[in-house]
Amino acid sequence: MKNELTRRDVLRGGAVGLGALTLPAWAFPALAQGETLVEFTDYPDGWKSDRGPESRFYDIRNIDGPYTAADQFFTTQHLGHPQIDGNSFRLKVTGLVDRPAEMSLGDLKALGETELVAGFECSGNSARAMQALASNARWTGVPLKKVLDSVGVKANGREVVFFGGDHGTEEVEFRGRKYEVDQQYGRSMSVNDAMDADPFIATGMDGKPLSVHQGYPARLIVPGWYGAPNVKWLSNVHVQQDPYLGKYQARWYRTLRGQMVGGEMKWTENAITYMRLKSVVARVSRMGDTVNVMGFVLNDGTPLRSVEVKVDDGAWQQASVDSGQPKYGWKLFSYEWKGASAGEHTIVSRATDANGDVQPTRDDLENKKTFLEDNSQHPRTVRIA
Repeated sequence: MKNELTRRDVLRGGAVGLGALTLPAWAFPALAQGETLVEFTDYPDGWKSDRGPESRFYDIRNIDGPYTAADQFFTTQHLGHPQIDGNSFRLKVTGLVDRPAEMSLGDLKALGETELVAGFECSGNSARAMQALASNARWTGVPLKKVLDSVGVKANGREVVFFGGDHGTEEVEFRGRKYEVDQQYGRSMSVNDAMDADPFIATGMDGKPLSVHQGYPARLIVPGWYGAPNVKWLSNVHVQQDPYLGKYQARWYRTLRGQMVGGEMKWTENAITYMRLKSVVARVSRMGDTVNVMGFVLNDGTPLRSVEVKVDDGAWQQASVDSGQPKYGWKLFSYEWKGASAGEHTIVSRATDANGDVQPTRDDLENKKTFLEDNSQHPRTVRIA
């Protein structure tokens, strides 16, 4: 398919509906001749994606294909960017294992290097950040299971803890007392989750070694999970029996949510793990009397049933979804809005997965009191000239 075809020509070629269309990379959202961008009016004054050396937002209006370029992939950190020599790097595998090990990059690759397509978002991604803490990439590395199989996990091992190479001195307060400690970033998961086929130790991205911002020389990728568990600068994989209660596991990345249990409202705190179903309108363009609404979906890997778009107070209309992405890659969608009138309009999307779960509205999340895991529908405002 040649680039001079318009997106409208592509969409006309197949039935509109889930799985009916695989958009070529250039079609999302490269502009065809005569096609112009429609301005979003909801971006705050002074909003920018360049946040300095410590973090980067991804301006989702710039999506130009299924994968995010390494120099645009969103990034954030808590304890700096450690500079680690890849030649001397050794990944420690310790704790309740039969054969503790220190593995070089070469040792990891010798276990069987493969590729993983996975997109994810920060659990703090939301309308506050203009959904800019989300990206999608091709990762190179080895399944975590191969590492754990190579050392043998003991029968009493119940939890696997992943420590990053980033650390710094912090105060920990407990019952009125403060303790100064050298805090290291850490997250954990159950042995059962860790031994699944999906968790992945990545050493490369887009065919190149990881950048320092992406965790060089190695990082954890847990497909279908939020970004926080994807520990960067991975230095130690530790198997233990007791639950891990480090700061970024037990206190920092938690959601306070009210749930009806036994007919009563119970308030519980849960660690951030699986991504909740979410669609986002990323870019809007116009050609003649047709407005093209485009966006992406991220979730835990559950197949999608549909993505729908609503304009103003109209009915929900089905969008076309790119079914060509692997299970954990983000899914791009496109909707044609005909006969748009001049003036300001509101556009919103919602996704429904194969289990019948529907992306919630903001009102649906009224019992979620902390700002993390905001997967609510995000109405966007645009101005049609």
